[in-house]
Amino acid sequence: MDGVLYDSMPNHAVAWQKSMERFGIKMLPQDAYATEGARGVDTIRQMVRKQQGRDIDEAEAQRMYDEKTRIFHQMPEPNIMPGVLELMAQIHADGLLVGVVTGSGQRPLINRLLKDFGRFLDESQITTAYDVKQGKPNPDPYLKGLQKAGNLEPWEAVVVENAPLGVRAGVAARIFTIAVNTGPLHADALLQEGANLIFSQMPELSRQWQHLFSYDKPR
Repeated sequence: MDGVLYDSMPNHAVAWQKSMERFGIKMLPQDAYATEGARGVDTIRQMVRKQQGRDIDEAEAQRMYDEKTRIFHQMPEPNIMPGVLELMAQIHADGLLVGVVTGSGQRPLINRLLKDFGRFLDESQITTAYDVKQGKPNPDPYLKGLQKAGNLEPWEAVVVENAPLGVRAGVAARIFTIAVNTGPLHADALLQEGANLIFSQMPELSRQWQHLFSYDKPR
């Protein structure tokens, strides 16, 4: 969702930095991009352990994450990423199912997904942080996505990701994984996680979709 469907990562980076300051945690914008895709509570527990030398339970991490969510929703609504609607239309025309696998889970975000992409996406095909116990970079979110799509096999799906942890999760789930480098990280950060292909922006992937996945239909 973030960084693939929406140009929302700059907002997330600011919200992470401001919210974590209130709990004595220093989180730089590059930290937000490097941990993108993970469950928010997992990111917080990791940062607290690293910077404060203590382990917190999920309930405390959730309270801290709620503050980050509050700040995020006070910011301007991010735009749909260029090229996404065109790409979804092609996927839909090919008779393929569109699903979303995200480390987020707030209801307002789910509602916006359905408002913006409802002609291509059903709520039953959205996998959130609350559907799994282990988020990205573990394969669990994408394995859950396969299950929600009708118990598909890994080779029957394609992952589109923009974050290193997300690429690692797709690869760990044994799904063909395309990386789109929409953020400030170097392309090597995505390739080193095992991305099968990499593009620099979503419109580029949209233009190449039919060429990449063309096939001869039965006569």
